[in-house]
Amino acid sequence: MIRERRVPVSGRTLAVLEAGDESDHAVVAVHGTPGSGLLWRGLVEDAEARGMRLLAYDRPGYGGSDAHPGRTDAAGDIAAIADALGIDRFAVEGGSGGGPHALACAALLPDRVVGAACLAGVAPYPAEGLDWLDGMGQDNLDEFAAALAGRETLEPFLRLQADAILAAEPEAIADALRSLLSPPDAAVLTGEYAEYLAEATRRAIGERLDGWIDDDFAFVKRWGFELDEIRVPVQLLHGAQDRFVPIAHGEWLAERIPGVDADLSAKDGHLTIQLERIGDVHAWLLEHF
Repeated sequence: MIRERRVPVSGRTLAVLEAGDESDHAVVAVHGTPGSGLLWRGLVEDAEARGMRLLAYDRPGYGGSDAHPGRTDAAGDIAAIADALGIDRFAVEGGSGGGPHALACAALLPDRVVGAACLAGVAPYPAEGLDWLDGMGQDNLDEFAAALAGRETLEPFLRLQADAILAAEPEAIADALRSLLSPPDAAVLTGEYAEYLAEATRRAIGERLDGWIDDDFAFVKRWGFELDEIRVPVQLLHGAQDRFVPIAHGEWLAERIPGVDADLSAKDGHLTIQLERIGDVHAWLLEHF
């Protein structure tokens, strides 16, 4: 059973979703880009089987959450959600575009975050010693080129992308993402998961593009913290067959996050890391409560 509520934060409202019992083992799942807080069944089932309280939310500008132009990391919003729900200590897991926000919580909320997991997460831009765009599929190369050019270029580009994704039937979403899908990712983007991804995307960008636009701008400006500030346990997972966020990003992060528990997988892509390894992530996070 998924429960949804509205949480006020600094004059804005965030749409928050929750599953599982109200246990002391609360985990906040931070979605990717574009994305929403809609929870994947496999994620919920694994969390419930482990007695975890699972939380997610639409990042500002997506779905049911008010926009917050100029936003960077999500640590402040996540802390406010935890306050509203009476949660003192919690873990964070972030996939893809949610990865930097999980790391932000680790750096900026050390008294509250017991551990953070970054799955196929993006490195900062710019990142010394990393060719940030190298190895990405053409769709992402075009998208970030548009973001660097400014809103007048980015917004119409994302409108075309959104229209194509929203018009596609679930089984055809893979065609819309073809340049980004490695063989292992294409293999899992079918059936029930494709239907979930289509529903989550409709929730995210069916009404507006604010969240996606603000995410992209946040990616190409400096983060509000340094990786060497992190003092809580961090797990990092990344696949060598990732065309959304190339494994060079994961390698770069693994070299710079203090004490990181890194697993760089030769067989995984971008989606498989987030789907098929979630049991490993939850088990690791539970060890740190």
